[in-house]
Amino acid sequence: MKAVYIKEFGGPEKLELREIPNPPKLQNNQVLLRVKAAGVNRADLLQVGGNYAPPSGYSPNIPGLEFAGEIVETGQNASTYFVGDRVFGITAGEAQAEFLVIDQSLLARIPDNLTFAEAAAVPEVFVTAHDALFTQGGLSKGESVLIHAVGSGVGLAGLQLTKAMGSQVFGTSRTQDKLDRCGGFGLDVPIVVGKNPQFAEIVKENSAGNGVDMILDLVGGSYFEENLASLALKGRLMLVGLTGGRSAQFDLGIALHKRLTIRGTVLRGRSTEEKAEAMSAFEKGVVPLLATGAVRQNLDKVFSAADVIEAYKYLASNESFGKVVLEF
Repeated sequence: MKAVYIKEFGGPEKLELREIPNPPKLQNNQVLLRVKAAGVNRADLLQVGGNYAPPSGYSPNIPGLEFAGEIVETGQNASTYFVGDRVFGITAGEAQAEFLVIDQSLLARIPDNLTFAEAAAVPEVFVTAHDALFTQGGLSKGESVLIHAVGSGVGLAGLQLTKAMGSQVFGTSRTQDKLDRCGGFGLDVPIVVGKNPQFAEIVKENSAGNGVDMILDLVGGSYFEENLASLALKGRLMLVGLTGGRSAQFDLGIALHKRLTIRGTVLRGRSTEEKAEAMSAFEKGVVPLLATGAVRQNLDKVFSAADVIEAYKYLASNESFGKVVLEF
């Protein structure tokens, strides 16, 4: 079978589409998928650069965290899905290949209104956003939310999910263009941020001085101090990404005075059982919204798997608005 392969760690030019052995024999609850499309994520860029190794049992040379495809074989104890079913889901690696062996608990059926390419743009970002905002963050109807990097894949997913709950949504981005486009997804308060991010005053001005109930932070270190200033009493900070750095200096007294909750989360390193719980919540809470069009996939651009270098370069350029997908 063909798979995206990292010849050596470095930039996107180190990638190629290579023939590799077929997946191993199915075990118990596993199914074999013919992958039709796979998403490309920031984590894949980090893996190519040698900065984000997959968990044990996954090849460090074959990236890919999400996929959409068709079941071609089922394991002895796999009874949830059948041959021919259209499914999408998450994995800790190796999704960017023609075939994939995956535990059935990490799958969900694709709504009829989505193509394979559109479906491949969904799982990683919507599972991450839904898990962080609702399962871990406990977002309630009508609460306000600030989303950093709101024009990213996870940011757009979070924006749609929070608007579906009736939230007032603040969003930051480095470019006005992305914020303008987020307006079509319901963004209430757009905030352009520069190298020295300052957004707390804008948040307070648009929240009667109270601040927001929750922050979905995909940036990290450089935004941390302003995050604390932006949160309301008993606010929650969900830390999902670190593109803005891994460290920060801040006044602990603010966290104490406001009785804040600061929580970090990752999806890739979780056990199969934990990921299955997140997928189950996604299937119940997000898939019906996709089926009715209440939220929509955020597909930016589709590349042939043979053009994998161009796809990765495009994602690395920060020009994308939403998701980049490879078709096999």
